[in-house]
Amino acid sequence: MMTSTTTLAIGTSAGTLLLTTASALVTGLFAGLSHRHQRRLFAWMRKVRRKDETNTDFDKPAEWLGDLYKAQCGLTRKPCVVDDFAEIFSIGNMIEGITDHTEALRLELTKVVECVKGYVATALPDPGPVTRITVPYHRAQLTLAMRQEAARGELVRAILAAQKRIKDLRRA
Repeated sequence: MMTSTTTLAIGTSAGTLLLTTASALVTGLFAGLSHRHQRRLFAWMRKVRRKDETNTDFDKPAEWLGDLYKAQCGLTRKPCVVDDFAEIFSIGNMIEGITDHTEALRLELTKVVECVKGYVATALPDPGPVTRITVPYHRAQLTLAMRQEAARGELVRAILAAQKRIKDLRRA
């Protein structure tokens, strides 16, 4: 009987088989790592998208709080009558309108609206044409002006607390 010393077919030696198996394992490893990376990437993208959508819910309140802060800064240390509060009152009404629709900020925005109403309620009466100002009248006006400034300080604290809450929610 005759035995052949040549291989039966090209590529059936142990080295070629080992190389093919190793390359298949490496390819499978890369495919698994790529799949895991892709899943993490898409999960991160979904998280960022949700965060961006949430942040757009806070854009209007943040803008209006900034406008309210700017408006009250213009009235600092200035005794004001009802007409001076027109801008603050309108911004307060806009904030009050969205308070029920922003669940995460409801408490802070409600506090801001209450402070706006309290600040507007401290408006000094129209002085009218007064020829002579008496000392008791002047003292009463000073007392009202100090109450007005205290109410403005409360409004500032409420605005800053709401802005801080928005900043914290955007980071979360």
